[in-house]
Amino acid sequence: MGVGSVGAEAEDGPHGAAVVADGFGLKGPRGWAFREVSFRAGPGSLVAIEGPSGSGRTCLLLALTGRMKAKEGTAEVGGLPLPRKMAGVRRISALGQVPGVSELDPAFTVAEHLNERALLQRRYDGAVRALLRRPSERAAAKRARIDEALAAAGLDLDTLPKAGRTSVRDLERLEALRLSIALALIGRPRLLAVDDTDLKLSDADRAEAWALLRSVADSGTTVLAVCAEAPGDALRITTVDGTAEPTPEADATPEPEPEPDPKPAPEPTSGSGSGSGSDPKPKSGPKSGSDSKPDPKPGPAPEPAPRSTEDTTEEGAADALAETGRA
Repeated sequence: MGVGSVGAEAEDGPHGAAVVADGFGLKGPRGWAFREVSFRAGPGSLVAIEGPSGSGRTCLLLALTGRMKAKEGTAEVGGLPLPRKMAGVRRISALGQVPGVSELDPAFTVAEHLNERALLQRRYDGAVRALLRRPSERAAAKRARIDEALAAAGLDLDTLPKAGRTSVRDLERLEALRLSIALALIGRPRLLAVDDTDLKLSDADRAEAWALLRSVADSGTTVLAVCAEAPGDALRITTVDGTAEPTPEADATPEPEPEPDPKPAPEPTSGSGSGSGSDPKPKSGPKSGSDSKPDPKPGPAPEPAPRSTEDTTEEGAADALAETGRA
């Protein structure tokens, strides 16, 4: 599958960003965070990045949103090639909850988070002419954008213990997930990325979380969601520990242990030859008398050193993040 076949999306094309990866991989100082990832997702797709913890799921999420720089392969997001156009991909994508990257402040209230995000959005991503509007018009536009994002995330402030004055630390897990998605949707991104989607959720809450992300995708925004178990209707991308090389434990039949070498014949003593009595003793042979020592008995052959593989590790993922930086 060639990445170049996708091409740049037209300006009047779908709102969501198509995502294509071909042999995509990211390597840190201690090994590969992920590698050989290839898939194609159209605009408005729900893509579930599934795998065990430490298998590079978060690094793949950050690389596809332009926050980490891949080391091999190619990818495109909305027609923008990675890693060459990382800044452009960051402009059209938004992060929901990603531990260590975009976390909610537990001391902030829900309203404070929403107002801060709306102000930052207008300051850095808004049109210049929007700054020339009257204060009342700017306030109304900000309120409308917040209400739109809350509705899309399914978060009703009136159902919270203290409405908008509720602290993040007092939110349930699903409510915090909805808030993080609402904050991301304030910028009306073409690509939404969410980490740990189903972490610490009950079965009922997990079903609600996937229904929420499915509704976001149905509205046109492409969704990337890291999870432990993907739903059946999502495009599933599975990450695994390490490379595709088989481990010794995975071999069907173990190799036999090498047999030790037979015990060598003792060295000849002084006055005797190695073969017949007429052969002279070589000058380089062992000394006679008590200084003559036989070669030590060889033990069993040493076990072969373990094959060096560049496994995916949580340390490798963390080092890759530190090496490439965050945006």
